[in-house]
Amino acid sequence: MWIKRTALLCTAAAMLCAAGPAAPALALNKPSLQKKITAALAHVGNQTGALVTDLTTRETLYASRADVLRIPASVEKLYTTSTALIRFGPTARLSTTLLASGSIDASGVLTGNLILRGGGDPTLSGNEINTLAQAAATAGIKRIKGAVIGDESRFDPRRGGPNSSWSPDGYIGGSLGGLVVDRGSSDYANPGLAGAKALAAALNRRHISRSVQTQLGLTPRGARVLDVLRSPTMASLIQQTNTPSDNFLAEMLLKNIGASFGGSGTTPAGVRVVQSLLSGLQIHPQISDGSGLSSADRTSPRQVVALFAAMHASAQPAAFENSLAIAGQTGTLAGRMSGTAADGRCHGKTGTLSSVSSLVGICHAPNGHLIAFAMLMNGVTPDRVHGPQDKVAEAIAQYSGP
Repeated sequence: MWIKRTALLCTAAAMLCAAGPAAPALALNKPSLQKKITAALAHVGNQTGALVTDLTTRETLYASRADVLRIPASVEKLYTTSTALIRFGPTARLSTTLLASGSIDASGVLTGNLILRGGGDPTLSGNEINTLAQAAATAGIKRIKGAVIGDESRFDPRRGGPNSSWSPDGYIGGSLGGLVVDRGSSDYANPGLAGAKALAAALNRRHISRSVQTQLGLTPRGARVLDVLRSPTMASLIQQTNTPSDNFLAEMLLKNIGASFGGSGTTPAGVRVVQSLLSGLQIHPQISDGSGLSSADRTSPRQVVALFAAMHASAQPAAFENSLAIAGQTGTLAGRMSGTAADGRCHGKTGTLSSVSSLVGICHAPNGHLIAFAMLMNGVTPDRVHGPQDKVAEAIAQYSGP
């Protein structure tokens, strides 16, 4: 069994948050905070909603059109990743398995097939396929009297999401499938077959031949496990999704949610599981996909803040909060709010489509309180509203209480 080593990004994020910059010289009370937020949002248009809540006291600090449903863009990923974290748990991993059907004789001939069974790991790489080829050699296989088979049956064969009518979608940044190597970059239309071919090529480099052409298929009963690759932990996967706002990982996670908890590895099955979990939290957004690429997604600032409140009260608040980008330091917020009161104090999730810009997150206020905020803006030019959004976050980071 081989487990990937991943950077301790969640731990690093937690340390950055704990350390944070020095408390800003100017502390704001509630009236001053409201005045600054009102001024910052005065010219962003009437298709904007915002809500700011002190999660420590449960007090609403600012609200404007907070219950109107709007297109959230990539803020949608928070619903996907929170569900993945709760349902799988932070330490869960996705498995890619190498199996052999048939027997291996004393001369190293496998009379049967070598099977690469995908487990929906969005981070599976060509280097790891080489590791599996070496595992086959270590098991004593020198020739395969059969085929190398790719089993992608964990997911349905739809390569894209609803935004592209389920066809491959360049905006996703990869091809969806139960068995995808390097995001399917070698063959977006047939990533499972491409994965099996990658394994066959790695076997060839080790002088392990086969008698039947590489193909797609299902793992038969009784197949023997030769090796298992395990993905990064779920906590790491959601960090890799939220911090850089990775559409491919979000859509793969949604299908994994469907496969493990919704009866099938499809986008609609994953959506139903997410909606069911959120409904239990009294949160009712309109969900179409996992990444927020779909313009059919709808949510409100109040729903987003309710999610932050629920995750903060959950069994794994740190894993969720540390999956967010850090103002002035990481991910989609690395170039924003640097050197301000929000730098290092505010964690957030951005959302951007052609006329949509969102910024939501949490800020650690100087008085030790945790403040959740959500700004959802439709009908805007995204780059032009980053400034007002940042000013709101900077003001929140200076909040000192009533």
